[in-house]
Amino acid sequence: MKFLDEAKIFIASGAGGNGCVAFRREKFIEFGGPNGGDGGRGGDVWVEGVEGLNTLIDYRYQQHFKAGRGQHGMGQNRAGVKGDDAVLKVPAGTEILDEEGETLLADITEVGQRVLLARGGNGGFGNAHFKSSTNRAPRRANPGQPSEERWIRLRLKLIADAGLVGLPNAGKSTFLAAVTAAKPKIADYPFTTLHPGLGVIRSDGREFVLADIPGLIEGAHEGAGLGDRFLGHLERCRVLLHLVDGTAEDPAGAYATIRAELEAYGAGLEEKPEIVALSKVDALDPATRDDRLAALSEAAGRPALALSSASREGVEDALRRLFEVVAGARSDEHQAEPAAAGWTP
Repeated sequence: MKFLDEAKIFIASGAGGNGCVAFRREKFIEFGGPNGGDGGRGGDVWVEGVEGLNTLIDYRYQQHFKAGRGQHGMGQNRAGVKGDDAVLKVPAGTEILDEEGETLLADITEVGQRVLLARGGNGGFGNAHFKSSTNRAPRRANPGQPSEERWIRLRLKLIADAGLVGLPNAGKSTFLAAVTAAKPKIADYPFTTLHPGLGVIRSDGREFVLADIPGLIEGAHEGAGLGDRFLGHLERCRVLLHLVDGTAEDPAGAYATIRAELEAYGAGLEEKPEIVALSKVDALDPATRDDRLAALSEAAGRPALALSSASREGVEDALRRLFEVVAGARSDEHQAEPAAAGWTP
């Protein structure tokens, strides 16, 4: 399945049905009267989070979504049928924005969550609605209300507990393949990963979701390389695992490059908890390993892990630290939920 994380689509709710002008004409009924029914209400446009989706590729091939129009009213006081709703099915983590992509209209964070995007027009009243003691034979009916139309943008931000960041060929995809059942493309050239990938880590009865995004380079926020468009998938992560290639000549410079790109992107990425690791240490001699590990630790301002996905060195330690941060964040969110609802123990 192809990956698509942005789409622009047109939505339109259904217009309401027109009211009916009709009169009762029956044999042996001395007095007739108005019996025009009301028009049906137009269909609504909803967006719903569904399970089993992790891409917006369906919205590349269809960009127009319209709800059904309400049926017109009919004689014998028959009201029109409501128009069919249009439901946009999206993966959890999808943001719905206005046409300019600046105003957030809805944020689908859970499977089953539904949000109304466009309300259908009300149906018009038939002439039976206007009958009164002074107007026994009204000859007017209301038209249905018009539909709502607009262009919107869908932007997918993968929901993951932890995210991998680093320069190209830092070993992110290799780490993802080593600790999850995911099978990302791995090769010895830059930008092997072209789209974000997800994997589920399970250990000791616990699990969390790990996201791998394409590598960043200096100037990514200005469009260099693949740019920074995929950094949006890290905004929902609770912790970042920053991998620095141990075979590179300047690990401290590589670390500084990625940190600069995170700060230039903003959205709170530079403030997220971060675990720093020197990857591919199995390819280094002891002296070089110690020197580069010390340089990276100094640049990060904290002890860096020595990690090798090939030999599994440091992998369990990295996972344990990720678990600790994720578990702490989940606990804080769980405690905050009752308070947000106004509940006090």
